[in-house]
Amino acid sequence: MSEPVRKIVLAYSGGLDTSVILHWLRETYKAEVVTFTADLGQGEELEPARAKAQSMGVNEIFIDDLREEFVRDFVFPMFRANALYEGTYLLGTSIARPLIAKRQIEIAIETGADAVAHGATGKGNDQIRFELGYYALKPDIKVIAPWREWDLNSRTRLLEYAEARQIPIAKDKRGEAPYSTDANLLHISYEGKALEDPWVEADEDMYTRSIAPEKAPNTPQYVEIEFKSGDPVAVDGIRLSPSDLLTRLNELGGKHGIGRLDIVENRFVGMKSRGVYETPGGTVLFVARRGLETLCLDRGAMHQKDELMPRYAELVYNGFWFSPERKMLQAAIDESQKLVNGVVRLKLFKGLASVVGRKSPNSLYDADYATFEADTVYDQKDAEGFIKLNALRLRIAALKGSQSR
Repeated sequence: MSEPVRKIVLAYSGGLDTSVILHWLRETYKAEVVTFTADLGQGEELEPARAKAQSMGVNEIFIDDLREEFVRDFVFPMFRANALYEGTYLLGTSIARPLIAKRQIEIAIETGADAVAHGATGKGNDQIRFELGYYALKPDIKVIAPWREWDLNSRTRLLEYAEARQIPIAKDKRGEAPYSTDANLLHISYEGKALEDPWVEADEDMYTRSIAPEKAPNTPQYVEIEFKSGDPVAVDGIRLSPSDLLTRLNELGGKHGIGRLDIVENRFVGMKSRGVYETPGGTVLFVARRGLETLCLDRGAMHQKDELMPRYAELVYNGFWFSPERKMLQAAIDESQKLVNGVVRLKLFKGLASVVGRKSPNSLYDADYATFEADTVYDQKDAEGFIKLNALRLRIAALKGSQSR
């Protein structure tokens, strides 16, 4: 028989679901609950979560500003890999979960808690991401996932439970929300309910971080981003901290309608789901980084990195941030970034971020070799032998094939 749970650290937003979970944990496990709310730049006032937890009698409340750590230690390393899940998704939700799990485990150790809890459902990816993080950092931790245990399987049941126990309910929670959202400094996601039919276009009034491309300014805006060892350090000559830099790029990208994405993705649990994302700053950053890499990376290194990327992105999406294989890939990727230094100039216009200039002290581009004009460094006759050697296997196969017919 397992030992009883004494104290639980709950990832807490202050909304209906996690407030119900807070009460349910106490009622079911007869345990003390510690609440943890992470500020990842979601753009919401977090003090109401503290007030809500206090009103429900919580004694230990953690509200942590993790924005700098989030961008510096999670977003930027992931971007060094140019990670795109299934070729399109910039992994905005996925990359936030390991940091939340990490801090939740730290709080559990600080407060002497023997369990952690989250509000992710049993259908989605987040339950996996949270729990793989928990177990990687504290193998003996007890994990409680209420959505896999209780019978409150509908919005109506949640409201009934809350009302019966006098849990405060915001007025806008009594009506069915048209979709669920998740936000942080990198992106905001929308999924479910009104978005479940992949044929139906999302309503324009849903978007909160970007203007519609067709309504964006009719004049392009130019922006310069400086990089050091693969990470952005300045925008238009102004050095910024990681979170401030991404905030600035969000403003610029959103103003020009950049970073909207509507996809059907394959969840790790096996089903397909439709998600709509806004990642304005991340999209600008992705384009800029790639533009600088084309200047600084050797062909072999660049192509090898491109081959590693889908595997890296899949590991992040599936929740294996703390796995040894992700760390191995990260080491290789970081090695490739040591000389990715320089400045990229982009044109932002009507939903697109386009590279229009790039320069680097470590550039491998040499106009003397690349020019179509006369040069003294490249003997064009050398190409003949190069081509013949590369064609040798093709010629042999063709000769053998003709002989066998």
